[in-house]
Amino acid sequence: MFAVVFLMLTVSLSGCLRDKQECSIDYELGPYEVLKYEDITYASGLAHTAKSTEPSAVSLKLDVYCPDTNSTDRPVLMFIHGGGFTGGIKHKPEIVEMANYYASRGWVYVSIDYRTAEELGDIDDMSGQEIVEYYQGIAPQEWVEHTLEGTQKPKEIQQAVAMYAAQRDSKAALRWLVANAATYEIDVDQIAVGGASAGAITTIALGISEPGDFRDEISLADDPTLSTTNLNEVYDVKSMIYFWGSNVKIDLFNTVYEVNRYDGDDPELFMAHGTDDRNPSTAYSEATELQGIYDDLQIHNTLVPLEGADHGAWCSTVEGKCLFDLTYEFLIDRQGIEV
Repeated sequence: MFAVVFLMLTVSLSGCLRDKQECSIDYELGPYEVLKYEDITYASGLAHTAKSTEPSAVSLKLDVYCPDTNSTDRPVLMFIHGGGFTGGIKHKPEIVEMANYYASRGWVYVSIDYRTAEELGDIDDMSGQEIVEYYQGIAPQEWVEHTLEGTQKPKEIQQAVAMYAAQRDSKAALRWLVANAATYEIDVDQIAVGGASAGAITTIALGISEPGDFRDEISLADDPTLSTTNLNEVYDVKSMIYFWGSNVKIDLFNTVYEVNRYDGDDPELFMAHGTDDRNPSTAYSEATELQGIYDDLQIHNTLVPLEGADHGAWCSTVEGKCLFDLTYEFLIDRQGIEV
């Protein structure tokens, strides 16, 4: 099962990376001007260059979009970009448009970068044990060893390690958000997270996993940069926004650590997914499977089928509403927000 999962993820990389806007998203801005704060360092993480033998620290960045108002206790949406865990950027045009949409309506919108396979060096000629040691401090030994049981292909191994690193970083970004809530007038009781493709996969694992997951498996001795990640902060995710993703990462965590993180306290969920998504790792059936889990747990969820749409259907409309409108209405309604 594990080997199949990572084969599917690798096959689908080109699809994840070609997620380009080929049309115009039809939306209106809200009443407020938007203030943008770019490339803020929220933490550090260990990474490799192509020729490095030991990892070194790299800075992890995010952008913050705020309404130009005197409002306080603002709701916040943190968004995670896609890219198949091999690349991607926090300022992808569609993400910037979504940020302006939300911030112009009184929200704080945070878009994050995280470590991907681009920061994981060259392992082409390494043995399994060498790979485990090479990624010490970046991914737990048991995670890497489980990966090696399923595949010996370097790209697939890097992708699996990147999945862990991306999750660790996303959790660090949320803790940074809580630590800096007063600076941006954020209401920490109104936190939503979202993402597209690999970002949606990370979002699901972010909302469903427990606070110590993807954090406590690595010690400060192995990863000194953990000390930069606001370890004492806690967060409570109220809602998740999922665009064409899957629950593959949280399922993988459950498998590696022999746990079940799904429970009735998981955040409410909005999903939009193309019915003709041709990426094997993010087929439309992934959304219906996750909806089934949520229905069994009796947690409120909404699945919007994007009829006939492939992967990365940013420009879809449903009954005259774009994805920004649909997610905004879901969050306002379900979280009881007034802005």
